[in-house]
Amino acid sequence: MRRVINSSKAAAPAGAYSQGIAHGNIIFTAGQIAKTADGTSHLSDSIQIQTQVCIENIKHILSEEGLDLSDVLKTTVFLENIDDFAEMNATYAEYFHTDPPARSAFEVCRLPGGAKIEIEAVAGKN
Repeated sequence: MRRVINSSKAAAPAGAYSQGIAHGNIIFTAGQIAKTADGTSHLSDSIQIQTQVCIENIKHILSEEGLDLSDVLKTTVFLENIDDFAEMNATYAEYFHTDPPARSAFEVCRLPGGAKIEIEAVAGKN
């Protein structure tokens, strides 16, 4: 059964999409950029700050289903500039330091609002 996930602690969708979808024991988050629930934009901040905001949004969405980052199975990281990979990875590792999920990361031409990074996640319930 498909369920829509909404968290008042994560940035609201800016279009025709849900923050997350649960289907059975699998949760899919929409790609998260560096905006917070109160509308604060961190899109001009460093890649480290933007990475933190993206992951914090993912944490909030997962918490609506009683999950946390240890339940993340896979992430996809979209970078405006692949040269930011090392700095993103250092910040990312602070959140996923033990048994990190599978991950893909690649450079894209442009991201919404001029973001430097967008992260989406797939998580699973035991």
